[in-house]
Amino acid sequence: MTVSIKNIITACTFTLVSGFVSADKQLIHAGQLLAIPGEAPRLEQSVLIEDDKILWIKNGFVEVNDAKLIDLKNSFVMPGLMDMHVHLQFELGPDNDKEALKMSDELMAMRSTHYALKTLQAGFTTVRDLGSNPQYMYALRDSIERGWVDGPRIIAAGGVGITGGHTDVSGMRHDLMEYYTTKQICDGPYDCRRAARQAIKYGGDLIKIASTGGVLTDRATGTGQQMTNDELIEVVSAAKSMGKKVAAHAHQEDGIVAALEAGVASIEHGSYAGPKAVKLFKKTGAYLVPTLLAGETVKRLAMESNFMSPEIKAKAIRVGGDMQSNFAKASKAGVKVAFGTDSGVSQHGINAQEAVLMHQAGMSEMDILVSATVNAADLIDRSKTLGTIESGKHADIIAMDNSPLENIEELLDVDFVMKGGTIYKY
Repeated sequence: MTVSIKNIITACTFTLVSGFVSADKQLIHAGQLLAIPGEAPRLEQSVLIEDDKILWIKNGFVEVNDAKLIDLKNSFVMPGLMDMHVHLQFELGPDNDKEALKMSDELMAMRSTHYALKTLQAGFTTVRDLGSNPQYMYALRDSIERGWVDGPRIIAAGGVGITGGHTDVSGMRHDLMEYYTTKQICDGPYDCRRAARQAIKYGGDLIKIASTGGVLTDRATGTGQQMTNDELIEVVSAAKSMGKKVAAHAHQEDGIVAALEAGVASIEHGSYAGPKAVKLFKKTGAYLVPTLLAGETVKRLAMESNFMSPEIKAKAIRVGGDMQSNFAKASKAGVKVAFGTDSGVSQHGINAQEAVLMHQAGMSEMDILVSATVNAADLIDRSKTLGTIESGKHADIIAMDNSPLENIEELLDVDFVMKGGTIYKY
């Protein structure tokens, strides 16, 4: 039998118009469902997903004839986790100096796809990358968004730092430092305004600054305030005028206070937040992103290995040893917390260990889950689409055997991962 091109086109048109090609539907039967962290979980719930969105949630194990059934009747189901501080392009270790010289940017970009997939399979469906080779990170962000590679949804920062500060290059001979210094390094308020605008121009979703020195800066320049108040104000103002937020790396109280007074959206680490900083956190509504896992990691590596310089070792042991107890004080005082690990300093894929450390510091299991879902979504202005399992939101859903509300270590072994309606682990 001969079939004409005209008949094929007519048949295809009829199929599309008549609705024979239906949208993909998936039905989750959840034994326990924590749809909205902060509220009590519900038993025996059904969640219907069409394409990448949640259609509805209903009581009981209902049937939907045209939907593929995902049986999670024996599981605890909740929204996908979010990590507000990662570095997907590297992992701290003894080979970092060699890699900086021998690994091409292109190969580094390929490795970052590996780290991104490990992060997603650990149950983290959205991350904020706060410091990477920017164009390669923007490319990873965009290719994940297009579905070309698998990974978490990425909110990627453009960095702005001062000469000799934490985000400037260190630990190299002078000619290499000159070569690797980027145009995002600035001095003085107006130059920092320029750097912020440039970072946004080239693709930054937000701006990452360092108001204080850092542990991994290979200079004995301390962890107190380094970026001046007028520089901080200009960066925040420039970002705000373009609809972007600013995240500030800050360890000591003076730099935390200066960044909060300038109007940043989050403080990363906040290792020595004191009473004045706590008051400003509450006044401004800024989030603390604690990164306890990073502190624990650098302290352990400083004590057990020999690849760190004496300057870094001293800071790592001191700051890393103080972070958990100081976080406990800030959390108890009512500072808003958004979950963040600084993964890249720690290994990728073990992000949930941050939750264990937060719990050891006295934070409740529910508050930890809120920090990694509802609060994180608020910080990145995605509350309308992420952070909870509700009608109309992206189908970012994870599951584990037992409830992390009873044992937070359940987050270390996530069995089911869905992002945007696509299953990545089951």
